[in-house]
Amino acid sequence: MQGRLSAWLVKHGLIHRSLGFDYQGIETLQIKPEDWHSIAVILYVYGYNYLRSQCAYDVAPGGLLASVYHLTRIEYGIDQPEEVCIKIFVPRKNPRIPSIFWVWKSADFQERESYDMLGISYDNHPRLKRILMPESWIGWPLRKDYIAPNFYEIQDAH
Repeated sequence: MQGRLSAWLVKHGLIHRSLGFDYQGIETLQIKPEDWHSIAVILYVYGYNYLRSQCAYDVAPGGLLASVYHLTRIEYGIDQPEEVCIKIFVPRKNPRIPSIFWVWKSADFQERESYDMLGISYDNHPRLKRILMPESWIGWPLRKDYIAPNFYEIQDAH
């Protein structure tokens, strides 16, 4: 089922894939990494002026990584603001997505956390460096195939 924003994007020739609606009825769209920056600017101009959140997750061990953006249209006099969820899937080998820091400044720490925990590089981010883990940390702790360094499972614990 195609939502209102998906229909608008199709009408204007913007490539995406509709992923349907979540349990709250929020439209979810998949955007290709190379199209994300231009579509982000278009969505901002269209009225999605608030980045509610950005997060990332490991889809499956050895599989794709996903970066997720929740956008909202904030307007005066509207009780139920329009929301959309954008998902961008990237391969775990060299995962790169354009940063939308320059569109929504609130993406700063959120994209840095996704970089720190999953290793997704956000191109053109002004301060893309570790935010939670020490700079000397090796690896990406939230990847499903991550093995903690110097970790020894307790055997035969009672």
